[in-house]
Amino acid sequence: MSSHPSENTLKNWGFLIVLALVWGSSFILIKRGLTVFSPGELGAYRIVAAATFLLPLSLPRVRRVNKKQVKNLILVGLLGSFIPAFLFAKAQTQLSSSLTGVLNALTPLFVVLVGAIFWKSRITRRNALGLAIAFAGVVVLVAVKENGMGALTEINTYAFFVLLACLCYGFNLNLIKFKFVELKPIEITAISLLLVLPVALIYLMAGTQFSYKLMTVDGAWKALGYVSLLGIMGTALALILFNMMVKTASPVFASSVTYLIPIVAIMWGVWDGEVLLFGHYLGIAAVILGVWVGNRK
Repeated sequence: MSSHPSENTLKNWGFLIVLALVWGSSFILIKRGLTVFSPGELGAYRIVAAATFLLPLSLPRVRRVNKKQVKNLILVGLLGSFIPAFLFAKAQTQLSSSLTGVLNALTPLFVVLVGAIFWKSRITRRNALGLAIAFAGVVVLVAVKENGMGALTEINTYAFFVLLACLCYGFNLNLIKFKFVELKPIEITAISLLLVLPVALIYLMAGTQFSYKLMTVDGAWKALGYVSLLGIMGTALALILFNMMVKTASPVFASSVTYLIPIVAIMWGVWDGEVLLFGHYLGIAAVILGVWVGNRK
């Protein structure tokens, strides 16, 4: 029996809040992991940790998928997990965790753009208005970061890594919505991670100094714990919840979690010593208003 629409709405908003808390905390975990590991090591181990955690779920299910599904699941694994894991780690070598979280909120714009170009999906005026308000909030948050309004000039190069990750998410969200009608969210998450696990594992062990650092670098195991938490909570469990929400909500609503992520990311940044300026409050208010306007009926 299908759930009542109001129950689905309440459940989706619950997913949205939990995911915002989990993914908003991801950037501070990346920051901690980068104190020891390189971006490549962090990105690869994040995938290894997530995929390994889900092996009891993925191995029994992988034989049930056909060749066409395997192809699409590989794309989901690459676009939704593998490539962004490396891009965000690389970006945070030069961007603060809170600023990276703010830039990540551009994902819904890429979802709409990719959906309109490749899947002929449409966006309502209310969706557009909400996106515009929330995007204005993101611009404010970026503009007042760190050294006042001049902070935008400091993110030119490494911001593109975040934008590329957002583009990957835009394709991934539409793939899940339109290509996986018959697969359950847990199958999409577990199997897609399993399919990219060999590449991540081979790269980690043969192409990096990951094992050497674990044996020789002080604080390596503590950093490993942060990245393990990032992989298990921020990738494996969160993606299951996220894919569940994508199946019952629109891609635009699902991606609007990235409007709330900056709030959590900035709170972690303040806790870690960053200053929250007055402009941040204005930006956060606009972000929340945009989510409300864009998704109310």
